[in-house]
Amino acid sequence: MDSNNTFNPRLSVITLALLAAFGGPAWADDEIDELIKPESTVSIGVGHWSNDRPQQGIYDGMRENESPHLLIDADIVKRDDATGTWLRFETRNLGLDNREFSGEWLRQGNIGIKVDYNRITRESPQTFNTPLQGAGTTNQTVVNSGLATAPRRDLTLGTTREQTGLSFYKNLLPGLEFNVNFKHEEKTGERAWSPGHAVQFVTEPVDSTTRQLEAALSYTTKKWQLRGGYNGSWYKNNNPLVRVGYTGAASNTNPTYLSFPGDNEAHQLFLNGGYNFTPTTRATLKLEYARALQDDYLPTSGVTDWPAAVQAAVGPDKLDGKVDTRLAQFGLTSRPFKNFSLNASLRYHETKDKTPIRTFSTAGQPYNATAPDYVRNSYKTITSKLEGTYRFAEVYSFTAGLEDKRQDRDRPLRVTGAEKDIVVPLRSEVDELTGRLELRRSLSDTANGSVSWLHSKRSGNRYKRALWDHSDDIGLGGLQDVRNLTNPLHMAKRDRDRLRVSVDWSPLEALSLQFSAEEGRDKYHDHSTMVNGLDKGTNRLYTIDAVYTATDALKLNAWYSYDQNKAEQSHYRTHTTGGAGGGFGDPAFKYSDLQDTGNSLGLGLRWEATSRLDIGADLEFFRSVSQYDQDVVPLDAGGVPVFPTTANLSLGAPDIENKLLRLSLFSVYTLDKSSKVRFDFIHERWKTDDWTWQFADGSPFVYGANVNTDGTTVYTKPKQVSNFVAVRYIYSFR
Repeated sequence: MDSNNTFNPRLSVITLALLAAFGGPAWADDEIDELIKPESTVSIGVGHWSNDRPQQGIYDGMRENESPHLLIDADIVKRDDATGTWLRFETRNLGLDNREFSGEWLRQGNIGIKVDYNRITRESPQTFNTPLQGAGTTNQTVVNSGLATAPRRDLTLGTTREQTGLSFYKNLLPGLEFNVNFKHEEKTGERAWSPGHAVQFVTEPVDSTTRQLEAALSYTTKKWQLRGGYNGSWYKNNNPLVRVGYTGAASNTNPTYLSFPGDNEAHQLFLNGGYNFTPTTRATLKLEYARALQDDYLPTSGVTDWPAAVQAAVGPDKLDGKVDTRLAQFGLTSRPFKNFSLNASLRYHETKDKTPIRTFSTAGQPYNATAPDYVRNSYKTITSKLEGTYRFAEVYSFTAGLEDKRQDRDRPLRVTGAEKDIVVPLRSEVDELTGRLELRRSLSDTANGSVSWLHSKRSGNRYKRALWDHSDDIGLGGLQDVRNLTNPLHMAKRDRDRLRVSVDWSPLEALSLQFSAEEGRDKYHDHSTMVNGLDKGTNRLYTIDAVYTATDALKLNAWYSYDQNKAEQSHYRTHTTGGAGGGFGDPAFKYSDLQDTGNSLGLGLRWEATSRLDIGADLEFFRSVSQYDQDVVPLDAGGVPVFPTTANLSLGAPDIENKLLRLSLFSVYTLDKSSKVRFDFIHERWKTDDWTWQFADGSPFVYGANVNTDGTTVYTKPKQVSNFVAVRYIYSFR
């Protein structure tokens, strides 16, 4: 299925390629017709998993083992030789929840239409045992955990997306084509949710509609290639507000209202093109203008049963959001000399936030236009790139490139009285310069490879002063200058280096090897004692693939991958070990050393055992380990971290290890020219000690932080083992 819902009518290319490859006096007309005549296939079978698969069955529609699964696939293609008309019907997983199918009618070089349907399911791997009433609706009630008589039930949450698409193609004139694509999506289901102010379990009733439309004209000549048109999207949330009430709670019986993203829409005009000045020089163009709007009314206008202080708040009844985006990009590729090629581009991108600056909710206070809750965030980026490649000694080429990216950002301002304060201390200018070098060896029968190095340096102006009210923090008090308290990842000063080596080697005619290695290091600056942000990061990736052709009937393959990502982060904090009355503690500095490591291994076999029997086997193993080492270090009177002291706290969470082993075996037996039978067996083992939804001792997570909780229990299955067996009958015809 075309996941982009884009209609591609050029099936005639297949015909032309086959004629070019096989045409000639050595081929008779009937032999050519047999080669290009389309083949259709229908497969019907049944499969069964021995146990539930909450983790591995999240997306494949086979989470439960309650009954056998019907396996139906089909690809039916017909062609009318007289008119050059193609008719195609394709379906995948027709017997499962995540099924899809499409139908297509095409008259070569003239007109075509395509209709498709795609159902995507996503089931939660957790099971929630809860007394929550009204789960999945817009009116839910949290039952206090002290009410032992409250009935409980198990909930397995999930969402379903049903996508329907329609595409149309028409050739208007030689070189001029018209395409229109429309997609309609309905998303429904339930997800785990929480009011945010407390550890409480409620469900998010998902019910939304998304529509997308693209209409484009394409014009192609020997010199020109142009494509322009319109893109539009419309989003509608059918559940604007959820009311959460409480039963049996002594401290709070006021309901909580939870809102969803408001209805919105976006419209874009675009033009992409290219012009061939000469066979070796080409220019490209990309222009876009888009406007996104969010003018949905706030869903709280009719609410009457929340606290009087909140009802007294006065504000606008809708956001009136408006964001304009402009993009202009120009490129030029040329080969001015035989062994030298050049690539240059210039890109301008601007996002302009035109949403009114307003206050939407200030409990017990009237609307105040000078103290808004909403602030704008606009920015523009200019990117220029120049790259050249020189070829020498027949098989070598050397590439050098330079990219300069300059960004100007609006600092979010908030009006307070007669002054304007920076909300967060962002930079207004961010510049990044990147250089790349690459040496490549190619066109060899036995060995090809490349080595490349990239270095980038990001800088910018100083962070703007902003004020932070620390009047409640022991040892600080009053308004503090937080110019150096944040170092955002996307604009922090940073040096980055990347090294990549790849080799493609065939030491024997029957053996081919591919190897690649990547190393990367990031170093962040602008750090002082009181800083939130990354210090440095590293990443590495090593892969090796091997294919061995023992005989024409036996092929073996193997692969291995190792990846590791590290990040060292530090930030100012106040821990709760030394504050009076258990409140904020003494100022301290927190260090985090985070690391993710993954190992993947695969082995495969394909064997044509006899003229009728094909056998295959695949073994896959995956293991990942996530580490969370954290330390809190006190500061001395001058604000300098103290190493080491007995007051240092180790807050590192336990490591998380995930393992997956999957063995897949299959055989295909040919009954006759049109019929085959396929047998599949899969052994799957998944294991984790993830503490996200369970404690270190294996006990389940329980919602129970305050009186307004219902004691909902979250169950996960840390070890899941299941076997799958399936048999299919495959019929082919022309």
